[in-house]
Amino acid sequence: MIQILVRKFLEVLLFLLFITFVSFLFIRLAPGDPVLTILNVDELSVSQVQVEALREEMGFNEPLLVQYGHWLLKFIQLDFGTSYMTGQPVMDVIFRGVPATLELAVGALIVMLVVSIPLGSLSALYRNSWIDHVSRILSILGAAVPSFWLGLLFIDLFGVRLNWLPTMGRDGLLTWVLPSLTLGLAISSVYVRLLRSSLLDSLSQEFIRAARARGLSERRIFFVHAFRHSLPPVITFFGVSLGSLIGGVLVIEVLFAYPGIGKLVVDAIRGRDYPLIQGYILMMAVIVFVVNTCVDLSYRYLNPEMKLKEKAVSG
Repeated sequence: MIQILVRKFLEVLLFLLFITFVSFLFIRLAPGDPVLTILNVDELSVSQVQVEALREEMGFNEPLLVQYGHWLLKFIQLDFGTSYMTGQPVMDVIFRGVPATLELAVGALIVMLVVSIPLGSLSALYRNSWIDHVSRILSILGAAVPSFWLGLLFIDLFGVRLNWLPTMGRDGLLTWVLPSLTLGLAISSVYVRLLRSSLLDSLSQEFIRAARARGLSERRIFFVHAFRHSLPPVITFFGVSLGSLIGGVLVIEVLFAYPGIGKLVVDAIRGRDYPLIQGYILMMAVIVFVVNTCVDLSYRYLNPEMKLKEKAVSG
């Protein structure tokens, strides 16, 4: 276990170095000038001297590698810079949006679990029945419908026509329902099909037939043996698809005007707020890496075959 953690630590250092350099390079090469945005050149008249003076003060006249070196040195000192839009430290601005984004992500995961586990399990237990057919049709429809279009339908139905739920902002539990429901339903369709396929594979294994021969109840066989054996592929796919979940959160936050990190970074991109964009990319990279590391460790726990292979190799 210690060797795995040490290896992961070295991997995360190389990963962060790579992702920070690539993101820094692409951000700087993107069209638009943050100096003109800061000076509001479209709203008032500024001289070229003022523009060049501010560009030199912010270090934009230096080569890209020199700019990256300055940023990396500050990053090592845990200084992520100051937001151009607010004039506040980047991490302070980001952490203010973290609670709202976490609320939305947790809500989407709850919806995903509530929908995908029952549908996927029933679809596997009653294979080729009407339940299985309905489940597969719903999962195909869910995969085909974009999350933003589903959100627009919910806004029109529950917010405008029925007037049951608020559709914008973050003011209490009711404003949390529609964004969570939209994102949760959008991602649950994939997990319904994946869980169904994994359960069918588990139920066809020899250890399931051995458990039935020992006289174990079907409920115990399903929940204790088959269901646990089917989880590793699902958890692995969750780690791989975490980037899609983060992207979905960003779209949903903009659609419902939910004041989380996603909406914040969209405003930062519009305002050419380089430090804030860089801080967001870095934080998302760390989150993805940590989640994937947890997925790897949980995979070893849920799949005893990996432990046996590691013992055989070490022996």
